[in-house]
Amino acid sequence: MAPQRRPQYTQENIDQQLQQIHLLDPASSSENLEQLGPIIKQIHANRQQEAYLRNLQALIATKDGEIERICTENYQEFISSASTLFTVKSYTTNLREKITTLDASVSQVGRSLVEKKRALLQSKKTAANLDEAIDTLQACLKVLDVVNRIGELIQEGKYWSALRSLEDIQSLPSNSLSQTPFYQYLLSSLPSLRIQIQNAVTASMKQWLLEIRNVSGRVGKLALEAMELRTRKWKSRRERDPMLGLSRVGSAVEMVTQERSDSNVLDSEKLKVDFKPLYQSIHIYTTLDSIDDLRKSYQADRKAQSDLILPNPLPLASLVSLTQEICGFFIIESHVLETTGNFRSEREVEELWEALVARLSSAIDASLTNETDPDSFLKVKECLIGFITTLESYSYATQSLHSLILMLFEKYAGLLEGQFSRKFDKIVLEDDHLPMQITMLSERDSVLAVVWLSPSEQETLAQSVLPLSLPWSQGFYLCCQEIRSFIQQFYHFVDGVSQHHGNIDELLNKSLDNLLSNHITESIGKCLNSTSTLTQAAQIVSNLEHFEVACSELERSLTSLRSTQRGGTIRLFSSSSLANTITRALNRVTGLIASKLDDFFDLAEYDWTPKSHHDTPSMYLYELVNWLTTVVDSLIIKEVYKDQAYHGAVGYIAECLMNFMIGPDVPAMNEVAISNVLVDIDFLEAEFTRIGRGHLNSVFAELHSMVSIVLKNTVQDYLSPQVRQTTYSLVRPKRLQTLLEKLSRHGTMRDASSRERGEKRRKEADAVGRIFPGENW
Repeated sequence: MAPQRRPQYTQENIDQQLQQIHLLDPASSSENLEQLGPIIKQIHANRQQEAYLRNLQALIATKDGEIERICTENYQEFISSASTLFTVKSYTTNLREKITTLDASVSQVGRSLVEKKRALLQSKKTAANLDEAIDTLQACLKVLDVVNRIGELIQEGKYWSALRSLEDIQSLPSNSLSQTPFYQYLLSSLPSLRIQIQNAVTASMKQWLLEIRNVSGRVGKLALEAMELRTRKWKSRRERDPMLGLSRVGSAVEMVTQERSDSNVLDSEKLKVDFKPLYQSIHIYTTLDSIDDLRKSYQADRKAQSDLILPNPLPLASLVSLTQEICGFFIIESHVLETTGNFRSEREVEELWEALVARLSSAIDASLTNETDPDSFLKVKECLIGFITTLESYSYATQSLHSLILMLFEKYAGLLEGQFSRKFDKIVLEDDHLPMQITMLSERDSVLAVVWLSPSEQETLAQSVLPLSLPWSQGFYLCCQEIRSFIQQFYHFVDGVSQHHGNIDELLNKSLDNLLSNHITESIGKCLNSTSTLTQAAQIVSNLEHFEVACSELERSLTSLRSTQRGGTIRLFSSSSLANTITRALNRVTGLIASKLDDFFDLAEYDWTPKSHHDTPSMYLYELVNWLTTVVDSLIIKEVYKDQAYHGAVGYIAECLMNFMIGPDVPAMNEVAISNVLVDIDFLEAEFTRIGRGHLNSVFAELHSMVSIVLKNTVQDYLSPQVRQTTYSLVRPKRLQTLLEKLSRHGTMRDASSRERGEKRRKEADAVGRIFPGENW
């Protein structure tokens, strides 16, 4: 690689570079040395130092020549100026000496003046300090007076003014006092003064809480009395205007139509409750930014007070005063909630209310656990109804209290039912079961007003002449009277209760059904078993008939009564029990009739192997028919029940006659005896037809058919299934067989022809027996 050749500079290039150097720029106060570095570096790199130095010396010489020329041209002017300057300097030196001399003289003269001036300034400064001290002391006195006044305001109960005074102290403008330790100490004591004000306000509110606790009972009493008056007025209004019957106190209709003044029990002529301490406390605590502390303290205090209202156990005698105190307590809480903005929340008041109601319900339930007197439950309900209605007007939730009343009502209904069940048992068991006799018009009207009858029977009895024998006994009248009393006491409890109609109807149904079925009807059944006379049994049937009618009328009247309170329909299910007892009573009537009929049949003297026919019926049947028609027609029961009695009696007669022919008491008989029995049957049918009860003759149909088979010798026809089903369907083979066997036994005891007939009857009996071998009687 060829060596790099250095650049060669001409004389012209070197001069141009030297001309670029301006070591002393007339327009600049600083040397321009930055351009010198690159040039020197370049000269060194090109090794042309000697050439540059020579050119530099030539340049210097040129510049020195220019300077010398300039100095030569202005030399005289420069000399003249220097001479003038020396003259000025001498004058200046003389002037300085004179000034120094004059200054010394003035200093000597003014020194004493300066001292005096200094003393004067010091005196003014001292005076200013004294004025400032006086002003400061006066300001301190004013502040101390304000502080002292704060204490007086606290004692006077003017807490807001005391708090404003504290704010005034804190907001004093900046002055000499604000820089003093006294003022700083005063500022440091302000929090303690605020605490003092807060404590005083708290003590005032605590005292107020104690006072309203003592006055809560009076507040509640006045509120309950006002509600009672309002209830009486509305009840009177409803009685005058049936259109208002469905509206209760507190309803929208009552609120609109009832004219009443909005009296405030907290601010009335009888009582004035001052809420200023509470409002003042709220205002002070809000200003102190401690309202949450006051809210918590107030809630805790009120909760403690509510906890102390109810004693444990709860004496029922003091329930009225306790409900008055509770009522007053929550009326005050309602007023505080409405008038204090956000200080109280609805939830806080609801918590107090729900907790106290729960304790009240538990306490009442515990106090009534062993109570057996229904009147005690009624008194508790009366107390609670006014309490509930009053607090409902202040928008408190009372659903749990209504549930408590329903629970008390269930127990009350149970006790009331037990009380009346004993009364009904006693009435029925002591009843003589004889028609009730009426001799006076007023007595008739009072009895008809008590019992429940069908409209037609009510009208008939109301128009009957005296003396009057009623179709029921004293027991029915007394039972109706007690039922009305039971219903009255039952609904007396629910009077004023606006809820749970379905539950009340259900309880009423259950209670009435239980009383009618398990006590009235059952007790009548017990009496029925011990009844030995037909008239008493018939009277029991008549009583039961009227109880059935009473149940129907009672359902209608109770449904009408409940409809005025938006209740449901009343349905009594004891009718089936009454119907069963009526059936038992009719059977008892039939049994007593049958017992008497047995006496007549004991008098019957039938000859079962006569030789001749009788044209007339047996004599005992005349007496039997005469007795039967007389007794049954005289029974005071419905015609349908009389017909049932006749039917039972005729059926029993038919059974007795059948028993004569097929029973074991008569071992043998002949056809003549059977024809004589047929005469008796024809007589009975004729008599029943004569008295208008010919339909009863169907009872003798089997006897007729069976006798006709024997007398007409149509046994072979009976053996034919088709004939038996169409003509002799009522005749049971077993009975016909027994009758034929008795006829056969009579034939074996006679002559040859009789034995022949007897053998024929025996074969017929065997043939009939083979139709249904295992048939019963």
